[in-house]
Amino acid sequence: MTHFTIFGNPVEHSKSPQMHNAGFSHIKFDGVYDKTPLEDGSTIKQVFLNKHLKGANITVPHKEDAYKNADEIKGLASKIGAVNTYINENGKVIAYNTDAPGFMKAIEEFQNIEPIKKAIILGAGGTAKAIAVAFNEAGIDTTVINRSEGRLEFFKELDCKTSTWDNFICENYDLVVNSTSAGLRDDNYPTPLPILEGILKNSKSAIDCIYGKLTPFLQKANEFNIPWKDGEDMLLYQGVIAFELFTNTYASDTLIEAMRKGLKN
Repeated sequence: MTHFTIFGNPVEHSKSPQMHNAGFSHIKFDGVYDKTPLEDGSTIKQVFLNKHLKGANITVPHKEDAYKNADEIKGLASKIGAVNTYINENGKVIAYNTDAPGFMKAIEEFQNIEPIKKAIILGAGGTAKAIAVAFNEAGIDTTVINRSEGRLEFFKELDCKTSTWDNFICENYDLVVNSTSAGLRDDNYPTPLPILEGILKNSKSAIDCIYGKLTPFLQKANEFNIPWKDGEDMLLYQGVIAFELFTNTYASDTLIEAMRKGLKN
């Protein structure tokens, strides 16, 4: 049996195992996918190899450490500087980022209503980097706001507008994205409430990368009566791309629906 896992901290909330295991069952692939809590991201490559894994996904806060520790980076991940997927090729760790294309697929329903030309990302971690690169590739005018200045250099080099909480000036946005973990294990907002309310008041839609719960961020979006969604579709579509890498299998519509059903169970 082929073994896969997801690394993260926290990771107990992850629905990736039920999604991927449903996919394995659908195509009759002899594989199993579980969860691996990991505190020290710098050990991720060694733990991955020691567990004799064929592949793995990586969630917060280890995506940048996973990038640094990989033997080879492929695709957009080299531009993002963060990865969420590992593949073991004869003891060599090959890394990918499926967050960027998965996210763009997830916001298609917003794009179909009105093209997204201007967006703001809350947070500056690995997920934010993936989304910013995806927006850059799509020609979307992007602003990134973060608590501190220290993590904004990447986004400046990408020609995004950047701001800290202290110097932020709100504009009008087609989409606001919460890329932070605020609301995952607490009742926190991704920015101070006055800033968040100002952003939502001037935004046409909202998406939270957290899935499976109505976060304080999404509650506020609901209060402002703008269309919103959680991160379930992003999880699904990034997972589908990772699944193709794990199994060397093309994801048919029926496979995607099987994985979606597994995700919702």
